[in-house]
Amino acid sequence: MLYPLAETTECDFKRELETKKPKSWLKSVSAFANGIGGKLIFGVDDSGEIVGIIDAQKSAEAISNLIKTRITPTPQFILTLEKEQEKSVLILTIEAGRATPYYYKADGIREAYVRIGNESIVAPDYILNELILKGKNQSFDALTSDVKKEEYSFTLLEATYYERTLLKMEPKDYFSFCLADKKGYLTNAGRLFADQYIVYNSRVFCTRWNGLEKGSAFDDALDDKEFEGNLIYLLRSASDFIKNNSKVRFYKDVEYRVDKPDYAERAVTEALVNALIHRDYIVLGSEVHINMYDDRLEISSPGGMFDGKAVQEHTIADIGSMRRNPVIADLFHRMKFMERRGSGLKKIISETEKLPGYNESLKPIFYSDGSSFRVILKNVNYGTTKVSDKVSDKVSDKLNEKEKCFFNVLMTLAKQHDFVTTKVVAEATGMPEATTRRYLAKFSKMDIIVSDGKNRSKKYYLKNTSMTEANP
Repeated sequence: MLYPLAETTECDFKRELETKKPKSWLKSVSAFANGIGGKLIFGVDDSGEIVGIIDAQKSAEAISNLIKTRITPTPQFILTLEKEQEKSVLILTIEAGRATPYYYKADGIREAYVRIGNESIVAPDYILNELILKGKNQSFDALTSDVKKEEYSFTLLEATYYERTLLKMEPKDYFSFCLADKKGYLTNAGRLFADQYIVYNSRVFCTRWNGLEKGSAFDDALDDKEFEGNLIYLLRSASDFIKNNSKVRFYKDVEYRVDKPDYAERAVTEALVNALIHRDYIVLGSEVHINMYDDRLEISSPGGMFDGKAVQEHTIADIGSMRRNPVIADLFHRMKFMERRGSGLKKIISETEKLPGYNESLKPIFYSDGSSFRVILKNVNYGTTKVSDKVSDKVSDKLNEKEKCFFNVLMTLAKQHDFVTTKVVAEATGMPEATTRRYLAKFSKMDIIVSDGKNRSKKYYLKNTSMTEANP
């Protein structure tokens, strides 16, 4: 058998069996059962060197008895004996449990453990609460609250539902969609879709930083917003914030204009939806964070992968549909904010790959640990800005659509000529020469181009550079 080179989330080495201090390894049994399962390998030291177990049969019996007496409920496990380099090695395989949480209990102590990296730690309260719900086959969003539906309004939810499905949301749908029970009490999902702000953790904090790293929100933030309340409102507000702090550059192809957005709009939507529907709402004082930098967009949400395994240890294409908040996810799916379940991360990648200028180095990054999940989208235009981009950004807000198209043609001509004349530009745009002169005069006044000569012989250049440098 080949052993891992080091201890991992799913594997723990033990040089020998501690029977007098069994907590040293039983906490890992609890953690594996509360997570995705794992292996304890006895007879291997921390470096992965095989040292062997003396009296393997006696050790195997002790392991089995200690698990049954000190872990509750008893997890499913398999104990096997293997020979390596003529030395005995015991392999204890713990299955991921369904009756979570699995506690270690002894000497008046009752603790549940979880795996963080290569360590087994006592489960924080919010993780313990989630394990309790998981063991009862319940989810936070489906739990009924003590809040009556009649005390709140749902205007945004009902309007959005109609807008996206062309179906009117009926009173009975609140029960069918698990937003309220038959007595009219809202579930936590129902509270999250109310117009009023009644779930404190339902928040999104957005910051556009100046540069590539975080700094002081007062000195280094170009834009800073906080949103709270209804999940649909959060999705739209966060989308608008990202859109307002992103740019759509463009260049003129032979026959048409090609837009070059910093980020794929659909990829951004999928990442935001993923953050809102899969986040852990049990974590007190938590929120989704959106941090924008010159070169990237980061969306972070509370709670790691629901199956307990870090996303970077998964193959993205093979990730199935495991939903921390199935009620919220189902309603977002009904309203077509997300596609089929389990496809979100793949969609983020595929939509980003469609962007002009994309290459493998710009592939989205996903990272998670026991307490958070993060999506990193890279700005495909970062580091590629040329003279025409700088000029178009500068003037874009001051031009109407016809003037923007004219300007694009001007930039295309810059690749082909040392300079341009009114006649050359007029022929390329199909505009009368009088109109062309008027447009060129406007760009001159805006300090974008300079001219040399008079009347029909006048030549135009980009200011401070020859037009051949202005490659769109």
